[in-house]
Order: sequence, then C-alpha cells, then structure tokens
Amino acid sequence: MTTSRATRRAETTQESRRLLVTAAAELFTERGYRQTTFEDIATRSGLSRGSIPWHFGNKEGLLAAVVEHVVAQLRTQTDARSLDDALRALVTFTGSPSTQLFVTLIAEAMEPGSPLRKWYADLHGALRDQVRSWIEGAELADGVRAEELSVLLLGAVMGIHQQWRIAPDSVDLDRTYQTFGVLLRSAGLD
Repeated sequence: MTTSRATRRAETTQESRRLLVTAAAELFTERGYRQTTFEDIATRSGLSRGSIPWHFGNKEGLLAAVVEHVVAQLRTQTDARSLDDALRALVTFTGSPSTQLFVTLIAEAMEPGSPLRKWYADLHGALRDQVRSWIEGAELADGVRAEELSVLLLGAVMGIHQQWRIAPDSVDLDRTYQTFGVLLRSAGLD
C-alpha cells in the first residue's frame, strides 16, 4: 500500500512539474521571462502559485527546467549522421514552435545582469561543441578551422531562425538551408 501511495505521489509530482513547465514555456514565449509572473503560470497550468517554488525553488529554477525540456525536445530532432540529415533537421528545428522561446528570450539575455545571459552563453557553448564534434572528422578547406566554423554555423542558423520568425513569408527555409548546404560543402563538409 505504501509503495502504491509513493508511486501515485511521484506520478502526481511529475505531472505537476510537466504542467508548470508547459505553462511557463508558453508564457515565456508569448510575453518574455520578465513579464511572466508566478500568478500567470499558476493560472495557465491550473495549479497553485505555491507549487512553483515548491518544485523549482524560484523563477530561475523554473526557467532552467523549461530550457532543459525544450533543449531535450530539440536534441531528439537533430540527431544527424550526414550533412543532408543535418540540413533537414535544421528545417524541422527552425519551424518547431518550441524554438520561438529562444527568439523571445534572446533580447532579454542581451541586457546586463539578466539571469538569461549565462544560460545563453552556456547554451551557445554546448551547441558549438556539438557542431565541432559533428565536423571533427571532416577534411576542411585550407584555412578553415573547426572552432571558427562552429561559430559561423551557429550564427548562421540563429540568424536564419530569427529572420524566419520575424518574416516567415520572406524566408524559404528549404531553399535557404539548401544554399547553406552548398556553402558548407565548399568548406569541406559533407
């Protein structure tokens, strides 16, 4: 009996966390991090305001959980084995509703003292590491180093993403990423 009660409690806790993370992700995307309150999140999730600090400690803890959730979703979409796989994954990644969160929050991350600044720096570092590991075995063109190429690749993807989010009718993702593939192949990637 105690085991089933503990199991139910764990399931309830997990479901409450999921509801809070989902509500926070939606609201951070719609309003931004600073403009979203615990009350907003509680209302959207259908849970009490007090459940947020209970599960996450504070708003930054909730943000960390939201980001971990979104990044985990995106990682499952971007397990590329070849350049063509990677380009297809980038189209899917860019068009994913959850990536809107990154565009919304980047403006706040640029402000001095923002709790998002360190998170974005860490995220960018992790993404550059992932890109470097992907291009590690490639024979790059003379003068092209993996470190700088990873910065360029990440910057291009972020720029394409932001342009598409701002004016989706003006950016053809498929053709843009096809052209991007041509450039990457000329740098020695395939």
